[in-house]
Formats: sequence, structure tokens, C-alpha cells
Amino acid sequence: MTTPIPEQIETEIQAAAFRRLVEHLQQHPEVQNIDLMNLAGFCRNCLSKWYLAEATERGVDLTDPQARERIYGMPYEDWKARHQKGPKQEHKGSPSQ
Repeated sequence: MTTPIPEQIETEIQAAAFRRLVEHLQQHPEVQNIDLMNLAGFCRNCLSKWYLAEATERGVDLTDPQARERIYGMPYEDWKARHQKGPKQEHKGSPSQ
């Protein structure tokens, strides 16, 4: 059995891991969203939607573009213009919400 972790510390660990994931994705724009979706079942857009849903649930007034900017590290349209390769492809699956 694993060592119990106090709830506050667990939340801090989870938040730090999420921040590292977002930072990693921002540092690797060569990894295309469609590749993430096909391999892992989620992408940057999924993360931004999950972020928005959690913010909304907590009463934080956030728009979809604002949530995307937090995940992409820049406005989504700027990211697409700089980093998206080839024609837009639809996701082959939907992540759980």
C-alpha cells in the first residue's frame, strides 16, 4: 500500500504535475495535436476544455480562448499559424469529459 499523502499536499503535487505537462507541451510544439490524440487519446485542446470546465465549476469566468491561451502559452490562432503542420484533421476519438 502506498504512503498516505495529506489532501492539500496531494492537490499541490497534482497541480505541479499538470503545470509540468503544460510546460512540456509548450516547449514541444513540433508534437502535433492530432498525433497526441491518436497516440494518447487527448491533446492540447482537450486540456484546455478540461481546464475551462474545472474553472467554470468553481465559478471562474473564463472563455474558451482564454483557457486555450493558458495551455498553448499564446493565443490559439498564433500557435496554429506558427506550429500546426498540414491541413486540420479531425480527432478520431473523444476524450472523456
